[in-house]
Amino acid sequence: DAPDQKYLCSNCNNVLKKALQTLCGHRYCSACLSWIVRNNKNAICQKCKDEDPSTLSEGSLLAEEKAFGDAAINKEISELKVHCVTLGCSWSGIMKNFEEHQSLCEYALIPCHTGCGHVVMRKKLADHLENGCVNNVMMCQKCKQSLSSSEYQEHSCENNLCKEQKHVQTETPSKEKNCSTPLINKDGCRFSEVGCSFRGSKEKIKEHEKTAVGTHMLLLLQHIKQLKANLCTAAKAANGSIPQSELNVNKNKLHVFENIVAVLNKEVETSNLEITAFRRQSELDQNIIRGLELKIAELHRCLTQKDAGLSSLHKSLLFSEQASYDGVFLWKITDVGRKLQDSVTGRAVSLYSPAFYTAKYGYKVCLRVYLNGDGTGKGTHVSLFFVVMRGDYDALLPWPFRHKVTFMLLDQNNREHIIDAFRPDLTSASFQRPVNDMNVASGCPMFLPLSKLQSPKYAYVKEDTLFLKCIIE
Repeated sequence: DAPDQKYLCSNCNNVLKKALQTLCGHRYCSACLSWIVRNNKNAICQKCKDEDPSTLSEGSLLAEEKAFGDAAINKEISELKVHCVTLGCSWSGIMKNFEEHQSLCEYALIPCHTGCGHVVMRKKLADHLENGCVNNVMMCQKCKQSLSSSEYQEHSCENNLCKEQKHVQTETPSKEKNCSTPLINKDGCRFSEVGCSFRGSKEKIKEHEKTAVGTHMLLLLQHIKQLKANLCTAAKAANGSIPQSELNVNKNKLHVFENIVAVLNKEVETSNLEITAFRRQSELDQNIIRGLELKIAELHRCLTQKDAGLSSLHKSLLFSEQASYDGVFLWKITDVGRKLQDSVTGRAVSLYSPAFYTAKYGYKVCLRVYLNGDGTGKGTHVSLFFVVMRGDYDALLPWPFRHKVTFMLLDQNNREHIIDAFRPDLTSASFQRPVNDMNVASGCPMFLPLSKLQSPKYAYVKEDTLFLKCIIE
């Protein structure tokens, strides 16, 4: 089935491999994230850009050290149902077994290890080596003639004794083909007798014998087939045409190679035990990583809580700095051009001022301005309103609110301030004791014509800033 979007890499869009989750919550293959960070300075998460560029933050900045392994999604991916797409193969299973299958699939095309240039199905490699590989050459030790596997089967030399004395050797197609002088300080592979031509130091040979188990098995299989053919020939000639001593030699050779196969099987078992131990250690490591990820998640949660606390403290501090306790408040509004445009487009139609008080333990109030107007002034005037807020000392104050309110828009050249004032309508809900956080705003919907606000004759807006003043008697 087609995998869910959550299983796909944010970069290559393929199923995640060793999934990493970034601070912004998106997932990448380990290799993809490494490539992006290595090739892009200050790389930004492409998913964040595509979804909503306005939400870009410091968390959208990609860094390997800030990403963490997503063990949960990796586990889900390992259980996805998959099938082999190699033509002729009917294997199906789950993702975690797929790589192992790929290395064993009999229908997979693989290059011949002799370097002949042919690519064959894995299950037909043995037939190719025996019948079609130009580099899989046997040399007759008696007549020094190079023969293919099939030619070697039919070849006979002087006295018909050549086959039993031949030294089987796989030649390479390079300049080493004609070189018979052994390399100094280099030993041959233990499987040289069956055609392996590898030579090197003891360490290199040890490494080679571990990695070339499959090749050695094929060479042994081929050689044992030849020995069996020789034994069959010997059995047919048991009437005396071939000496019994030669028959014994072949039997001894077969016994030797059976021992070699036993040793090889033991090495395969040892390798399997090492693989099992590695997998067990890998599971332990994964458990440790999961534990660390949980700790990191908990630390991240604590950090988020502390950030929220700091943000709240910062707001309180800002409020304390801006608060007024004498009924006189001066409101500085910056970025007027942008905020006016936001009001026109509806992105943010109004702005609230910080709260202020009529006295130390008095009424809590604020201002609300519509830069593009509200009600009867919408689109033509700046509308300015007064808001009574719920305060800590409302129970001790007389209600309704009955103080005169004066609004002023200051001319920054101190020439012509705009002034308007009103007395509260004592029957209006706007001036009764608040039940919610704030009452309905009340004030001047046609406080100032927009044409006058933007006119170069006046200095109500200067350096994209304006000042509104409120005085409560």
